Amino acid sequence: MSTFLSPTSRPIAICSDHAGYPLKCAVIEFLESQGLKCHDFGTHSPDSCDYPDFAHPCGKGLDDGEFDFAIAICGTGNGIAMTLNKHQGVRAALCWLPEIASLSRAHNDANCLVLPGRFITPEVAMECVKTFFSTPFEGGRHARRVAKIPLFRQD
Repeated sequence: MSTFLSPTSRPIAICSDHAGYPLKCAVIEFLESQGLKCHDFGTHSPDSCDYPDFAHPCGKGLDDGEFDFAIAICGTGNGIAMTLNKHQGVRAALCWLPEIASLSRAHNDANCLVLPGRFITPEVAMECVKTFFSTPFEGGRHARRVAKIPLFRQD
């Protein structure tokens, strides 16, 4: 394992819907306590909202190279992950255990950690965050597979 992201890293993109809002606030507080910067795409309250409204701008930021990594949170994590994975440059991985976060980085070169806000404790979530950001991509046989993930339109 490598070390946790350095404070000189690019900001981490982060987004959630209303169900993920409380955990998102805790994750931002944790990351900032580690000297990391976050770019919060919203939501900015626990009021009911639609996760695609926040996931698409976050995914575009990853696609455009503005961010290297993102964290996204909704109730189950499924809807926001599905939305983010529509973006060619996003490899969003739904993680609810640190071991899954580790494998999502090591084997899949995931660049977006997705957490299920209603089904994970803040303590486990922070362990997932730490593990995700301290696990390098292994490359090798996994690089060949990851290279086959994006679809490219031929006009």
